This record gives sequence, C-alpha cells and structure tokens, in this order.
Amino acid sequence: MKKIIEDSDYAEISYDPDLKMGKIAWKRKTLTDEYRHAFTTLLEFSKTHQIDNFLSDIRNQGVVAPENRKWFENEMLPKAIDAGLKRAGSVFDGNVFKKYYMNMIIKVSNKFGMPLKLFTTEEEAIDWFNSFE
Repeated sequence: MKKIIEDSDYAEISYDPDLKMGKIAWKRKTLTDEYRHAFTTLLEFSKTHQIDNFLSDIRNQGVVAPENRKWFENEMLPKAIDAGLKRAGSVFDGNVFKKYYMNMIIKVSNKFGMPLKLFTTEEEAIDWFNSFE
C-alpha cells in the first residue's frame, strides 16, 4: 500500500513498503531547491523506513539543470547508497535531453556498483525490482 510522504505542485514523493520502494513522480520542471528538496525528503524518510528500490518518473520533469545533475551524482547518490539503496529505475518517454541526463547518471551509478535502468512504464520497473527478491 503506497504511502504519500509529500505532495506538491512539482512532485509526489511516496513509499511502497511491500516493494521497499521510494518514488518521486515529477509533475513539472523544477527549480534547484525543489529538485533537491524532493531527493533530500526521501533520504530523510529512509532513516526510518528501509528503501532498497528507488523509482523516478521523469516523464513530466522537464530538463534538469547541469548543476542539479552534478549535485545528484556527487552528493545525493552516494548518500542514498550509504543509506541502503540497492537499485534504481527511471520511467521516461525517450526525450533526447532526458536520455542524455539519464545516461550521465547511469555512468555514475555504475561507478558505485548500483544498477540503474530505464523503463517506459512503472510496471516494467516494478517487475525488475521484484526480480531481485
């Protein structure tokens, strides 16, 4: 049963205890503080709830600023892995800018040995998460 952690005009942050999955469903292009707030909110939540899987639905996210991507790679991803994150997935629409953004993040996640995959539907991502159980 999904639990809504926070719902704003730019993102819905939720948790599924059955899948041990934290999720951010982006609703629009975000400002720097909004982008970072969504991830740090989920990281804080992970201090009291086990998050093995992370799903980001970026179909409505818009282009992510390079400084936010670098912040995610250098600060957020290492902290999430230290907190117990085992794998991540992203649902996206194939947009060329988002593909570039995701390919950069995939390269960094590979350095940490954490699998990150792209999907066209949330169901595909959940099937992949379930394959590890």
